[in-house]
Amino acid sequence: MILDKIQKENDIKKLNRSELAELAAEIRRFLIEKISENGGHLGSNLGVVELTMAMHLCFELPQDKIIWDVGHQSYTHKLLTGRREGFDSLRKYGGMSGFPKRCESDCDAFNTGHSSTSISAGLGYAMARDLKKEDYSVISVIGDGSMTGGMAWEALNNASRLDTNFIIVLNDNNMSISENVGGLSSYLNNVRTREGYLNLKAGVENTLSRIPVYGDNIVKGIRRTKNGLKQFLVPGMLFEEMGLTYLGPVDGHNIDQLCRSFQEARKIKGAVVLHVLTQKGMGYEPAMRHPARFHGAVPFEIETGIPKKKQQKANYTDVFSTVMRKMGDREPDVVAITAAMPDGTGLKRFRNMFPERFFDVGIAEQHAVTFAAGLAAAGLKPVVAVYSSFLQRAFDQIVHDVCLQKLHVIFAVDRAGLVGSDGETHQGVFDLSFLSSIPNMCVMAPKNKWELSDMMKFAVSYDGPIALRYPRGEAYDGLSRFRTPIEYGRSEVIYDESEIALLAVGSMVKTAVEVRERLREMGYACTLVNTRFVKPLDLDTLRKLAAEHRLLVTMEENVLSGGFGEAVLEYLNETGSDVRILNVALPDDYVEHGNVDLLKQEVCIDAASVVKRIAAEYIGM
Repeated sequence: MILDKIQKENDIKKLNRSELAELAAEIRRFLIEKISENGGHLGSNLGVVELTMAMHLCFELPQDKIIWDVGHQSYTHKLLTGRREGFDSLRKYGGMSGFPKRCESDCDAFNTGHSSTSISAGLGYAMARDLKKEDYSVISVIGDGSMTGGMAWEALNNASRLDTNFIIVLNDNNMSISENVGGLSSYLNNVRTREGYLNLKAGVENTLSRIPVYGDNIVKGIRRTKNGLKQFLVPGMLFEEMGLTYLGPVDGHNIDQLCRSFQEARKIKGAVVLHVLTQKGMGYEPAMRHPARFHGAVPFEIETGIPKKKQQKANYTDVFSTVMRKMGDREPDVVAITAAMPDGTGLKRFRNMFPERFFDVGIAEQHAVTFAAGLAAAGLKPVVAVYSSFLQRAFDQIVHDVCLQKLHVIFAVDRAGLVGSDGETHQGVFDLSFLSSIPNMCVMAPKNKWELSDMMKFAVSYDGPIALRYPRGEAYDGLSRFRTPIEYGRSEVIYDESEIALLAVGSMVKTAVEVRERLREMGYACTLVNTRFVKPLDLDTLRKLAAEHRLLVTMEENVLSGGFGEAVLEYLNETGSDVRILNVALPDDYVEHGNVDLLKQEVCIDAASVVKRIAAEYIGM
């Protein structure tokens, strides 16, 4: 196998040109085989095989810096930098990450995981390079989807002022920013990047500008005329008008064309956008037909692309999806908003039933929240469905545009808590803290699938900013007989005994049920409280529990700092209560990728760890 010749970075340069096509085919076969076993991001990686190979052929790693936006398309890059063995442990605890990690390789220039960051980071590298008088290339690779994020355009605006080389690769695998005009486009690219042309252009402008009185006006007139013609002839004029040089479109699966384009791009004194056209899932028919399904694929049968294990029970996203569809029938003022995640957040059914009330704003969480605020101010009831870790990006908009005005925006916060294989950038472990810190915000968490439904109905009937957070994965169907009506700011006492009280938030109620059973077997009687509301706190119940129990145990799948447990501790300290408090929460750290059950054991929020801590705490009293 030609892939066997790739043991470290830059080994690809030792191959004959005739071996490159076979290497691309081997890489695709390798990725399909490994991801079919372990799961991972397949479609995006199959689409950038040749693009990645071309960059590794044209640049010297790790001296040159390749920065991947989001980073879920970096698998070929990892293969070409000697990490082939790591694919056996891809996205497993202690194994290789599915995203670029600086601690994993010197060839990973920047940690990524969220979108629209690569141009900003690349510009930072380019400026630092110039200030330190160093010499290397910086290449930021960004997809057309990530270009819908406002941060990317902020960075492009800033990059237009750069007067040294910075290459931005626009990997376009979905929308065409401009029509491919074939030979004319290639001709203009070649002409505009030839040294003779660049020197002549600069010389003519300098000479004309020195003509007394009229020189500057002549230059401006020529530029206006030139730009008017380029509007008709040159693709990418949006970038050109911003002050960026545009090259392309280029066939993203033609290594020779890509290499020529990179050589041209390196000649530009300034920021250059290289527009590359690729196809998601290239080389694997199921992924080409169903790109959304193979974005983040579970283990599947290679022959058919069908998942190896079929989901048996509904997950929380499914429950939310059903509730939203029904809510759409009952509440004509309910509208739904997603930031490019209609499938992932469960809004696909709502979109199909009520297309005029569904809004996909692209990868633009900040805009999504303020857009929702405008809808709410105009009298509608917007539901913003978003992953917990992505909602972080819109914190200011929640504070300023929603909560300050007390607008009725409903935040359906999916994938809250530990999410597993995607790792640090995707763990939803901060939302309870940052949402609870905002005045006027109401924060809820359901204990099971029925309570999620009840809370959504409550949220729609509420009047003000409100968020409900629920985890990834199978919806808990236990405690079905406990369905006390939702009442603002009131918790639900499920079992009322003595000695120890377990106060669990959302997903941790299931864990608390197991903890209670284990403690009962050890001879300890336990009260179990489903807190329901993290903000506002149920102060009446807290006072009662503190008076009747020797130990209160708060349990949350969120960082301790600023979370539910700290709020309980602060309140009881202020009231002078002498009850002991044990806070079970996540540590002040980023949690790596891996199986969720294993991660819970590692951070000590699983049932066995909690029981051990409670026993030690209670015995020592």
